[in-house]
Formats: sequence, C-alpha cells, structure tokens
Amino acid sequence: MRIKIDEDLPPVVAQTLRAKGYQATTVVEEGMGGFKDPNLWTVIQSEGKFLITADKGFADIRTYPPGSHSGVLLLRPDEDGILPILQLIDQVLSRLDLAELAGVLAVATPNGIRMRRADN
Repeated sequence: MRIKIDEDLPPVVAQTLRAKGYQATTVVEEGMGGFKDPNLWTVIQSEGKFLITADKGFADIRTYPPGSHSGVLLLRPDEDGILPILQLIDQVLSRLDLAELAGVLAVATPNGIRMRRADN
C-alpha cells in the first residue's frame, strides 16, 4: 500500500509506517509542503495513494466521499504533540492492516476507529 503523510503530521509517522512495511512518503519529502488542500488532493489521487492526516477538512464526505478515493485516515488524538500522534498510529496499526481502509474515510481517536464506507 502506498501512503502519503500530510505535512501536519511529524515525519516520524512515515518512519513508523516504513518500519511496518508500508510505502510511506511525506508531503514535505515530495516537495508539496504548503500546497492548498484541493491541489494536494489532486496529486494524491493521481498517484493512487492513501492519505494519513490530522486535517479535519479531509473528513468532509461531501468533498471527499468514501469510495471515490484511495482512502483517508484522520488522526484525532486527545492531546497535542508528537507522542500522542505516535501512540495513536501505533494503536491503529495494532488493530488492523491499513489495506482494510482502502477507499474508506477512517477517523482514529484513542477510543477507537470509525469507518465510513461508500455504502453507509
């Protein structure tokens, strides 16, 4: 699975995913830092990549309906900082393979993962 990590997340998220065998790159690594969301989205979709972000805008199903893209995982930790983000991504990875989220909008919080599929 090919994954793009949004610039609002620390680069260590990509390193964590790579250590688990995922092909993960960051927006910044690919020279797209500062792109507006619609422009970034166009590039991500043209590449067929799954997006991991903390930007709630990408959870708008009217703009980014499930099933119309490669998938989005929105990370919503209870606290700010790198450690809560890393704990949350570790929690997600311990519960499922990210390939299960293809085409899905998933929102991960410390309390669990909500998934919105094309049919619900």
